[in-house]
Amino acid sequence: MSPQTPAPADETPLTAEEYAAVQAAVASGAGLRNDGQPWTLNSLLEAWKYLVEEVEEGYGWCAPELDNDLWCRTALAGVWRLLPPRVQTLRQSELDALDARFRAATIPWPDRDEEPHRWWEWRIPRILEAEPGETLWKGWPMGWGMMPFPKPDTVQVVE
Repeated sequence: MSPQTPAPADETPLTAEEYAAVQAAVASGAGLRNDGQPWTLNSLLEAWKYLVEEVEEGYGWCAPELDNDLWCRTALAGVWRLLPPRVQTLRQSELDALDARFRAATIPWPDRDEEPHRWWEWRIPRILEAEPGETLWKGWPMGWGMMPFPKPDTVQVVE
């Protein structure tokens, strides 16, 4: 099995048609990496996992950077609907687990109902990192002051 294809959770290998459909779905939904290489379903899930881990530990970048970093989850949403049903089934629990971890490490925007479409864009990390001695603006670290609401008490700023 190549590293560009999902590992099936059952013993029945994916067919050549399923592999080709996965590659086509990823190519149309994610395009190419910065180095010109194609994304794979595994690498998209790995990028989402890496961001989830970063948010769990404390996100150290600004709000616009988080918006940019969320591209991998947005790409997964576009790719997912194009995947063969069996591949969706085989990988759904992995995506669901990462989504649950992201939800646990973030809070929804205040006074905003969570929408099923692109819900990840309307969440704030529970832990934001600030530089030692950094001046906070209305409780927000640098790069977060543009938020259209006061910093929620459930968002912790750490140095």
